[in-house]
Amino acid sequence: MTAGTIITDDFLLTNKKAVLLYHEYAKHLPVIDFHNHLSPSQIAEDKKFANLTDIWLKGDHYKWRAMRALGVDENLITGSAADYEKFKAWANIVPSTLRNPLFHWTHMELKNPFGIQEYLNTDSAGRIYEQANELLSQDGFSSRGLLKKFKVEMLSTTDDPCDHLIYHQQLNKDGFEIKVKPSFRPDQVFAIGKPGSFKAYLQLLTEKSGVEITDISSLLAALKNRVDFFDLHQCSISDHGLSTLPAHFILSPKEEEEFKIFLKSDQAVFSNPDAFIGFVLTELCKMYHEKGWVQQFHIGALRNNNKGMLHKLGPDTGFDSIGDYKHAENLTAFLNHLSLTDQLAQTVVYNLNPADNEMIATMMGNFADGRVKGKMQFGSGWWFLDQKDGIEKQLNALSNMGVISTFIGMLTDSRSFLSYSRHEYFRRILCNLFGSEMEMGLLPDDEKWVGKMIQDICYYNAKNYFGLNN
Repeated sequence: MTAGTIITDDFLLTNKKAVLLYHEYAKHLPVIDFHNHLSPSQIAEDKKFANLTDIWLKGDHYKWRAMRALGVDENLITGSAADYEKFKAWANIVPSTLRNPLFHWTHMELKNPFGIQEYLNTDSAGRIYEQANELLSQDGFSSRGLLKKFKVEMLSTTDDPCDHLIYHQQLNKDGFEIKVKPSFRPDQVFAIGKPGSFKAYLQLLTEKSGVEITDISSLLAALKNRVDFFDLHQCSISDHGLSTLPAHFILSPKEEEEFKIFLKSDQAVFSNPDAFIGFVLTELCKMYHEKGWVQQFHIGALRNNNKGMLHKLGPDTGFDSIGDYKHAENLTAFLNHLSLTDQLAQTVVYNLNPADNEMIATMMGNFADGRVKGKMQFGSGWWFLDQKDGIEKQLNALSNMGVISTFIGMLTDSRSFLSYSRHEYFRRILCNLFGSEMEMGLLPDDEKWVGKMIQDICYYNAKNYFGLNN
């Protein structure tokens, strides 16, 4: 094996203070991963992955986008090609991903947990595939084994309100030492603009809740039933993926009556979807507040742009992008609506457009209430922004417009068990930022003072914010 990749012990650490902060204060901390898309069934069943393609390439739309851009045939990406052929196709194009975060992530994920320290390319593909596959057959590289290797203390999966949560129940019954908590993701209940799938979903919600949904009141009762069910099974986090927050939060009596008719008609289109979404969302948020949950909002994605590929492959396959929505007025109206009745829960807002960084950072400061440290959070760089430049811009905006010492840090937002390297990536970038400013005389040259803040951002703030001290 040829050693000497850029992924050294001091990768991304460009000064002595950064090296000290990372290795002495950040490196060994556990991970609290409060938003990801990992499969609860794979954790409950302690899945062993068939090969490196199985754990690394399946479902990874970041890699898929790069492969398409470099002319790789779709059959070698999402098609029926053999796993090794897909892996070779990925290995062939990795050298062409320089300056894309995929190049860093790829080699970080090969180093940890596999201990592989050579560049992935056409020549090394066979060796790397064989070495990784041999390790994946071992108990320490099962889904649970990998979570332990990455020092995960808590993770929160993303779960539809209609989910049975049996895998979370099984994990709790097994006494698995890592907390695997569900999070409540009700996106489908807001898809009123697609009447067919929306009504089919409400039928499923009726079956799961035992509440027949015939009007807005019964819809809220069904959702309350599921919130109670999730709360009973250790859920304390909700999550929402919205292009933008709604502008209206009240349904008129006429609109409530229209909704009843809409539910009975095969062809009806609801006239005011924004008001419906706003009303249901804010009623849900009041439920979260009552339960003491944290609510998360991921805003700004323009999804499913390639309609032909959406029809062929479905959503979440690599055809989404940054949107250019206007968020400020709707966001302040939404937060005010809940704040005026003292029903605003702890809130994390993630934006996808970096142009919104300063707006989000300042907006969250408007609704701090002096009761909870860091109650209103400008979330970490998300999706297209979870790379070095995006992370640094988010950290700088939060530092300049807010109080970074209260920040709850990084999350994986991934479907892969290998993506925990993103926490390491974030910690290195964070330590380099603080270390550089210590060396420039912009921050105190006090290792313990700054080191304590690094530890809070990487671990302790999230531990407190999500109530994991008990």
